[in-house]
Amino acid sequence: MTALLALSNVSKRFRGLIAVDGVSFTVPQGAMFAVIGSNGAGKTTLFNMIAGAMKPDGGAIVFAGQGVHGLTADAVCRRGIARTFQIVRPFPGLSVEDNVIIGALLHRPDVTAARGHAHELLRRLDLFDKRHRIASTLTLPDRKRLEMARALATGPRLLLLDEVMAGLRPTETDRMVAILKALNAEGLTILLIEHVMRAVMALASHVLVLDHGVAIAEGSPEQVARDPAVVQSYLGVETV
Repeated sequence: MTALLALSNVSKRFRGLIAVDGVSFTVPQGAMFAVIGSNGAGKTTLFNMIAGAMKPDGGAIVFAGQGVHGLTADAVCRRGIARTFQIVRPFPGLSVEDNVIIGALLHRPDVTAARGHAHELLRRLDLFDKRHRIASTLTLPDRKRLEMARALATGPRLLLLDEVMAGLRPTETDRMVAILKALNAEGLTILLIEHVMRAVMALASHVLVLDHGVAIAEGSPEQVARDPAVVQSYLGVETV
């Protein structure tokens, strides 16, 4: 399969701390790819560099054949990469509908068209009946779905999901898994950070494991789950 995203020897330092240390991997077009690791392993820093929130100190990030390392976050988004945040960040004083319309306006400058696209996504994510609610009044599961709707509204080719299932009950997790499977089946490439291993095993075809900024394993979920280094550094201390 053709690589949509390729990282080559990407690194990030914060003074004396090496947060990401020479990480390389590729995400094929149409893949569902997971990044796992303990807290502090460098996962969100990796996402921040891909999404343009941080510049890498070394290495290259190539998306759709063009280097995006060093581009601003808005430029990366216009290229076709959207992301959610581990701590959801809606515009709290705006309605659910307006939050999604803002994302849709990126490629649909006509407000009517942007609203129509927003409504399609809100229906898909079980939020249409709550479209007039103020975002700050939503429950955590609804805010998670709103975060995803806002990202999807920008029309990405690659969706970065940062612990979108954290804090959800099993039935809510199952619903999110079903939504992600449907999006992926339609051709959307998804790169996710996730601690809910049941969801990782159900979704991902390929898994990368980080430990203190270093990639220690990569392969299918089954291969990674049997890797002694992964069991020692992550699976043995996390709830599976």
